[in-house]
Amino acid sequence: MEYLLQVKIGALIGLLLLTLLFGFIPARVKWFRDTNGSEIHRTVLSLISCFAGGVFLAACLLDIIPDYLSDINTELEARKVEISFPVPEFIMAAGFFMVLILERIVLNCREMRGAQEERAPLIPDNNRHGHSHGTGPDLESSGHHVHVDFQAHSPFRSFMLFLSLSLHSVFEGLAIGLQSTDSKVLEICIAILVHKSIIVFSLSVKLVQSAVRPLWVAAYIGVFAMMSPIGIGIGISVMEAHLAAGALIQAILEGLAAGTFIYITFLEILPHELNSPGKQLLKVLFILLGFSVMASLTFLG
Repeated sequence: MEYLLQVKIGALIGLLLLTLLFGFIPARVKWFRDTNGSEIHRTVLSLISCFAGGVFLAACLLDIIPDYLSDINTELEARKVEISFPVPEFIMAAGFFMVLILERIVLNCREMRGAQEERAPLIPDNNRHGHSHGTGPDLESSGHHVHVDFQAHSPFRSFMLFLSLSLHSVFEGLAIGLQSTDSKVLEICIAILVHKSIIVFSLSVKLVQSAVRPLWVAAYIGVFAMMSPIGIGIGISVMEAHLAAGALIQAILEGLAAGTFIYITFLEILPHELNSPGKQLLKVLFILLGFSVMASLTFLG
């Protein structure tokens, strides 16, 4: 086996093991899962969540979107596509609206099912002051309850966050698998190792704070850990088979993933923390801290 292939397989194994390690720290440590602790404990959890929000914001603006725009513009130029319509931005918007429409369909079906279940026992006008029904649609429609960001950390949004990050991880692995020199493989691998360790830790924090069951959290982390190795494997296969096709499809998928990530970052992660009361300036500070860490890693290459 040639040395370059050995380096790529080593990078594949290293990415898998390190991602699993950092992903299962919040998933397995009870401290991260306990949301009924003291006020200090809840504050620390909230600040960690804000740090994770800053990480995802930086990943969105400094990593995922620039990578996608670079790839799609390269492919369009290679195919001599000249059009005044902003195609790259339109693809991102398609990813954004895809998640928005899917989420609204899911929530609408849930509300309809809840309305059917509650229609019989409810007396419309006389029990408006009662609080015996604690389901989501009832609470959301009640004028006596104020729940800011009612659907924050819902299982659906957690899944979309996982999906968008997983797609991006495949493309990161693909970048390693397609390299032709061992030095470049090591350089990219080290950068991805540091970057992905922070990302998977932040993802795990978000998952354990959501309504996702522990078994599903473990499944999400396990699958996410395999995404970069899968990308490396695909890249190795393409290099071995000397195939050059598929780059445009990859770029389009990157754009859809970028649009998905924009939706999750700006409509789920950041609003959830900033709309909850208490320690507002400290929360902003930790969002900036998370962003700064990722920005520093990006600046250092």
